[in-house]
Amino acid sequence: MASVHESLYFNPMMTNGVVHANVFGIKDWVTPYKMALLVLLSELGRAGAQLGLLERRRLNRLLLPLLQGPDMPLSRLRKAIEECCSHLASSVHIRLKLMAEGELKDMEQFFDDLSDSFTGTEPEVHKTSVVGLFLRHMILAYNKLSFSQVYKLYTALQQYFQSDDEKKNGIDESDMELTNTEELEGKMEKEELDLPLREEEISCSGPLSQKQAEYFLSQQASLLKNDETKALAPASLQKELNNLLKFNPDFAEAHYLSYLNSLRVQDVFSSTHSLLHYFDRLILTGAESKSNGDEGYGRSLRYAALNLAALHCRFGHYQQAELALQEAIRIAQESNDHVCLQHCLSWLYILEQKIFDSCVLLEHSVNKSLHFGLPYLASLGIQSLVQQRAFAGKAANKLMDALKDSDLLHWKHSLSELIDISIAQKTAIWRLYGRSTMALQQAQTLLSMNSLEAVNVGVQQNNTESFAVVLCHLAELHAEQGYFAAASEILKHLKERFPPNSQHAQLWMLFDQKIQFERAMNDGRYHIADSLVAGITALNSIEGVYRKAIVLKAQNQMSEAHKLLQKLLIHCQKIKNTEMVISVLLSIAELYWRSSCHTIALPVLLQALALSREYSLQYLASETVLNLAFSQLILGIPEQALNILHMAIEPVLAHGAVLDKGCAMFLVAKCQVASAASYTPQKKIEALESAILNLNEAKTYFAKVDCKEQLRDVLYFQARLFHTLGKTQERNKCAMLFRQLHQELPAHGVPLINAFK
Repeated sequence: MASVHESLYFNPMMTNGVVHANVFGIKDWVTPYKMALLVLLSELGRAGAQLGLLERRRLNRLLLPLLQGPDMPLSRLRKAIEECCSHLASSVHIRLKLMAEGELKDMEQFFDDLSDSFTGTEPEVHKTSVVGLFLRHMILAYNKLSFSQVYKLYTALQQYFQSDDEKKNGIDESDMELTNTEELEGKMEKEELDLPLREEEISCSGPLSQKQAEYFLSQQASLLKNDETKALAPASLQKELNNLLKFNPDFAEAHYLSYLNSLRVQDVFSSTHSLLHYFDRLILTGAESKSNGDEGYGRSLRYAALNLAALHCRFGHYQQAELALQEAIRIAQESNDHVCLQHCLSWLYILEQKIFDSCVLLEHSVNKSLHFGLPYLASLGIQSLVQQRAFAGKAANKLMDALKDSDLLHWKHSLSELIDISIAQKTAIWRLYGRSTMALQQAQTLLSMNSLEAVNVGVQQNNTESFAVVLCHLAELHAEQGYFAAASEILKHLKERFPPNSQHAQLWMLFDQKIQFERAMNDGRYHIADSLVAGITALNSIEGVYRKAIVLKAQNQMSEAHKLLQKLLIHCQKIKNTEMVISVLLSIAELYWRSSCHTIALPVLLQALALSREYSLQYLASETVLNLAFSQLILGIPEQALNILHMAIEPVLAHGAVLDKGCAMFLVAKCQVASAASYTPQKKIEALESAILNLNEAKTYFAKVDCKEQLRDVLYFQARLFHTLGKTQERNKCAMLFRQLHQELPAHGVPLINAFK
């Protein structure tokens, strides 16, 4: 056994029975847990043909995470082996017991016997296999230990086994006191090996070797990217990273994972600190220079500046981001690094977009990215171009053609993440244009897709931002159609998949608040809707201000609502939020109706109609036409109102929300009744009966979303029509239902004819 100076690799101090490493000077070292694995491998070789094919297959699948993962308690290891092969677990336990309760020479003899696995014409283990390399590393690490270290290892093995034995005896005693078998089953389920890495497992494992640390970092980074819910909690992950950095402060990858972890909780200071430390360590350790020659130092500097610019841009620090980006561009130009320059150009477009809209930089970036063979960057550029042109009002068919070209790049290079982004983008575009059926189809396409990316440890690549966006749209689509139970189930699923501390949780939080707001407004509970405004404002200030104005309007506080809407209109026109501008104009027009300023509302509606048609917002255009028809009805020209209604009602019935469908049918009935005044008696009766049928349809829509105020108005209108037609029984029924709703929701003093929605 070779004697090596202790200070070279080890600190004489020990914690939890494990020898601590100052730096990752060696690839691996021997711990009691790894000795248990060595016993498992030895018993597996002895079992030979006694193991069935299914048992051997299960054990082979179990070995890799056990070899790569951090140390775990013996009880969890034994439980994992028992699930694959119970008699093998018993053999491992007995052999460990003999070694721990025996003498030091038993452990030495065990390591001497390990070398026999490689001997013979047909050895049990090949030297270059995963298991073979692990055995050779352990034998080498053991042979390098001094006598004092061997004794410490033997003492640690005894403590490792005794702690498990004490825990087992404690469980046995408590099990005798349990009378409920369900409690026992629940207790055992907690010990199952559900994931290779759990918080309690890592916290008790002590320092990790270099291989274990690299495996831990790569696994957590993959989980943060693909399935954040299965990664460690931010506080627990940071604790483990701090523990890693305590033993090796120059471990650059740990600093980068700390940076990603800080981004999860929106910690500006910690994320900046970790990012700078990552590039500092990368330069100091010479990792970049080894792989990139003399260019490594400069490469680290320019990508450090680029990442810093991206970080500042993410947190809205645009001036600092611009300064960092200029530094990255300068260094990249000096080094003639075209790849870095293309990334800089993409970020330059994002920063310039905050000031003015220009496609020139983005188009140039896409062309250059294709020229230098950067499909990922080129595709992202195309996605950004499509998004900008969608907001600029380009035709949907041209945008879909552009997305089709980017999809060809995705499938050609197997860029699964960008495939998801593209489908989510299509969903959002169809929603913007008011085609809910097409949006629903795209959302279901993404949800039914399988990931192309190879993932490990049960990770499914479905917890990305694309899936969050699509599920939020799906929840809103169901809520618009009155399926509130289904929308609640989708939101519940979103909360489980994206917990409140995850980086994409704000998406479902906003949609959840908006759906609750709409339900409260439909139900006439304006005080509840007003309480939700603060939550919406915290997530999206523009949406919050708009909904505050809607609540004020519903509470007949017209002057306050008008002031708020005018301020919001000026702000939205400044930032070119056309969709919100049109919505605000429609709300302002409604305020004019309620104030009996019908002629003033017409120019506002015509402005909204011009904008919606200019930007190809078909659904908003249809809604504006409905408002224009209502204005014509108020001004005494119902025939003209009926004519233009036929243009707008088809898109509303095909793609509109249930509430909008009900309002449209209610408006048609009003126009039919107003037009029937000049008809002959027979034709008037037919028109009134047709209006009653339309009112029945509107009543069905309003009942679906529990809109009691609109239901009350429909019942009042129906009762009047039945009275005119002499249908006393139907009139009395509608009058009774109206009275019930009227007592529940007292009127606010607004005439019925002055309200479209």
